[in-house]
Amino acid sequence: MSCQAEALDRVFISIGPITIYWYGLIIATAIFIGLFLATKEAEKVGLKKDLPTDLIIFAAPIAIIFARIYYVIFEWERYRGGPFWKVFAIWEGGIAIHGALIGAVLTAIVFARVKHVSFWQLADITAPSIILGQAIGRWGNFMNQEAHGGPVSEAFYENVMQYLPNFIVNQMCIDGVLYHPTFLYESVWNILVFIGLLIFRKYNPVRGELFLSYILFYSVGRFFVEGLRTDSLMLFGLLRQAQLLSVILIIVAIGLIIYRRKVKREPLRYDGKKVS
Repeated sequence: MSCQAEALDRVFISIGPITIYWYGLIIATAIFIGLFLATKEAEKVGLKKDLPTDLIIFAAPIAIIFARIYYVIFEWERYRGGPFWKVFAIWEGGIAIHGALIGAVLTAIVFARVKHVSFWQLADITAPSIILGQAIGRWGNFMNQEAHGGPVSEAFYENVMQYLPNFIVNQMCIDGVLYHPTFLYESVWNILVFIGLLIFRKYNPVRGELFLSYILFYSVGRFFVEGLRTDSLMLFGLLRQAQLLSVILIIVAIGLIIYRRKVKREPLRYDGKKVS
């Protein structure tokens, strides 16, 4: 569908040689909100309230590095012919959430060992913060006009998209073509998963299941949203890597839930109390 609209400015503020982009500001905001929630929850279950802060000091930069490396690996053809410094230009967009999760989980495993705390307890505490951070972070893609889907049909516009706020519709008008706001679809799904995790947490599940539920339900949503996107990272030019990894993560999450309940018989609940 054709359209006409002016894109929002990607720059939040420029002061002399310093330029702050909306993308970076939104990602930073997501991190701080997630940290605030995790800190409150850690204190509630009897852990040191500064534990999430100590973790994020290491996890945030490592996650961003892994996210960028992951993206560049799958987009190497795009970067190898240009200026080498472009590999580091994350302010222009181009980080992969799966890479960030790999980096964050590896950091949390090491951190938990060093601090002598349960990795699963730490993962459960931070799971709602992570998915909320992802929901917020998708709006960075919105400002960069990336992570969108294919062109919108007239029927979809008339039945659905015309009811969205004008600033969203206008920002999805790129080079005269209106595209699906898949960033919005995933952001809304992530918020629903966040709410679901908060509800599930009240039932004091077996330790580790909150985090595994996050992995499971985020991956379900990501699988379907990824199928609509036009900028997917590909494997061998044939498979959308995010869809393949989502399927793997769904299987692994379900398998670990069953294993920890039926085989290992995890003895602790979310709050650290013994399973009755």
